Amino acid sequence: MNQHRAITAPPVSLGERLAATRTLTMALAAPLSEADACLQPCPDASPAKWHLAHTTWFFETFVLRDHVPGTRPYDERWPFLFNSYYEGEGARLARHRRGMISRPSLAEVRDWRTHVDEALLRALPSFGPDAAALVELGIQHEQQHQELLLTDILAGFAANPLEPAYDVMAPTGGAMTSLVPEASGDGSPWRKGDEGLVAIGAETGEFTFDCEGPKHRVWLEPYDLAAAAVSNADWQQFIADGGYTTPGLWLSDGWDWVRREGITAPLYWDADEGTSFTLAGRQRLDPAAPVSHISYYEADAFARWAGARLPTEAEYEVLAARENSAGGNQLDRAEAVRPRAGGGLFGDVWCWTGSAFLSHPGFTPAEGTVGEYNGKFMSGQMVLKGASCATPRGHSRATYRNFFPPTARWQYMGVRLARSR
Repeated sequence: MNQHRAITAPPVSLGERLAATRTLTMALAAPLSEADACLQPCPDASPAKWHLAHTTWFFETFVLRDHVPGTRPYDERWPFLFNSYYEGEGARLARHRRGMISRPSLAEVRDWRTHVDEALLRALPSFGPDAAALVELGIQHEQQHQELLLTDILAGFAANPLEPAYDVMAPTGGAMTSLVPEASGDGSPWRKGDEGLVAIGAETGEFTFDCEGPKHRVWLEPYDLAAAAVSNADWQQFIADGGYTTPGLWLSDGWDWVRREGITAPLYWDADEGTSFTLAGRQRLDPAAPVSHISYYEADAFARWAGARLPTEAEYEVLAARENSAGGNQLDRAEAVRPRAGGGLFGDVWCWTGSAFLSHPGFTPAEGTVGEYNGKFMSGQMVLKGASCATPRGHSRATYRNFFPPTARWQYMGVRLARSR
């Protein structure tokens, strides 16, 4: 278990953090009906009920089953339904069929969560380092699913012609803390990046996912990173200038995707009306807020149109390491979220980089079935850095490596430009 550690004492106990995480997940799901919780609008998204169950299966399987003698599954049929992609755990329901799980009911899944939570809290005082490390991994894993829960709810409600609201929008300014100034004191729209030999990647110590390490050195040529993420107003200019109809701006695969899918604007936009569908229903676009729900292909085309480029993973990481990763517009409570103007390198939107999701030099997956967590996805994915408005506060860090295929855009995905000096 040397790849998933939580050695440094957290500000609160492991048990308190576990309880807070499990409680927040249920609070996020509280506004949903039984029918809402079964929605699967596309194969990439999962029903809310599945998220509630899968995170519970994770704790029941990798913590209770493997570290608490005498543990038996709450229901022996359910692991087949709620295993995600762990080959070491055997056969499972195909991902695109998760929306067909009408039973167990939402109430039964909630009862299962309560059962597992009580068992975890009873056993926690007796856990050794390996079991405690798995609890920490389970917390971090559930925090990832909290963000997915919100983005999948958004995708599900967007598919409804009535465009229902999940919740009211939080007031502007709420949940914003510790924002770093957008520029380095001189009012420049660019921030000067480090150059030469720098170190990136995670060190052993506080919790990190296995793919974040090990720490290693890379060489950076002189570069600048934009002080602000690309805004909705910037994107409207891109559209008006023929950004989606100019093949010279696009990678070949990206241009094929644009034509095949009829892409003319970010996901959820009505460009003619100047609106976007959000967790609070359809809203007017805030011109100053970061553009969201764009693919890697769109981000790359915009950068070319703007006479810039996407930053590399290393370029973003070394600047992000200077900031408070718990700052910015991130998820604090169960309320509708949205990207907002004025944020730093963490929060609002995950930012696409020009780097493929590959292993760092010396990468070794964690031992056992949990070693399937990240390493086997190092093909056909691009890295995103930072955090989004739906990322639980405290989950982000400079070394964090989010990753998705280049066509994905149902997450809170945006872009921050870079340029070579």
